[in-house]
Amino acid sequence: MTRPEPLHQQIARKFRNDIAAGVLHDGSVLPATRELAKQHGVSVFTINEAMRLLTSEGLVRSESRSKRVVTAHDQTRRDEIRLRQPRVILIGGYAGSGKTELGRIMARQTGWPMLDKDTLTRPVVEAALEMLGQSPNDRESDTYLERVRPREYEALASAATENIECGNSAIVTAPFLKEFKDSNWISKTVARYADIGAQVTLVWVYCDLASMHTYVRHRGAARDAVKLANWDEYAATVDLEIRPQVPHYVIDNCTSSEPLRDQAKHLLKSVLDGEEL
Repeated sequence: MTRPEPLHQQIARKFRNDIAAGVLHDGSVLPATRELAKQHGVSVFTINEAMRLLTSEGLVRSESRSKRVVTAHDQTRRDEIRLRQPRVILIGGYAGSGKTELGRIMARQTGWPMLDKDTLTRPVVEAALEMLGQSPNDRESDTYLERVRPREYEALASAATENIECGNSAIVTAPFLKEFKDSNWISKTVARYADIGAQVTLVWVYCDLASMHTYVRHRGAARDAVKLANWDEYAATVDLEIRPQVPHYVIDNCTSSEPLRDQAKHLLKSVLDGEEL
C-alpha cells in the first residue's frame, strides 16, 4: 500500500475532521498514546508526531504528560442559513473518503439537516438482510445490491424530499457510486427536486487509497470487515478517477490537501453565491 503522505499526517487529518464534524467535542480527553497507536495500527512515535501537529494548530492541548484534551471553542457557535429556494447537497464518495465528515461539517456551518444513508437505514437494512438469509453486514452480494440497496436510496430521497417540502435545505451523504455515473438518474433527480422548488448540487469527495484504508480501519464498522480482510482485492475495484458526468464540485480529502473544514466553507460559499462550475 503506497503512502503519498507520512502516516502521522494522515492521522492528524482524521482528528481534524472529527473535531470539525463534532465527533470529538471541545474538552474531550483523548485516549492514552499507546491506546491511540493500537486503535490506528501505527507506532507510538507516529501518534506523538500527529499530536505535535495538532497541538501546534491549537486543536489539542497537553494538560499533563499523559493527558491530551481537544480544544474547539467555536463548536458552541450555531449558525443557521435559511434560503428562499432550498438547496439539496448530494455528497458521494467511496467508503472512508470522508463524505460523512464533510456532511457533518457543512451541517454545523449551516444548520441544515444532515441525512446520511447508513444512519437513516442501517437498522432496517440489517434486519432485512437477516430475513433474506444474509449477514447483516453484507454489502457485496446480489441480494443486497438488487433487493436492498435500491430501497436504501429510495428512503434517503424521501427524507430529503420531506425536508424540502417543509422549506428546509438538506445535506445528503451516501456513496452514490452507481447514481453519480448515471446521467439519467441525475437528470431525473434534479428535475424532481426542481418541481418542489429546490436546487441540487453534486459533490464528489476524492481520497487516495492509503487515506481511505486509515479511515476505514479506524471507524471499525462491521460492514467494512470484508473490505479490510481483502483490502488489495477491494482496492483493485476502486476507480480514483470516477466523477459525476455533469457539473459538480470535488473535495480533496487526501492528507496533502487543504483542511476539510476550510474546503467546506469554500464549497458552501460557492453554492450560496451560485458560482458557475
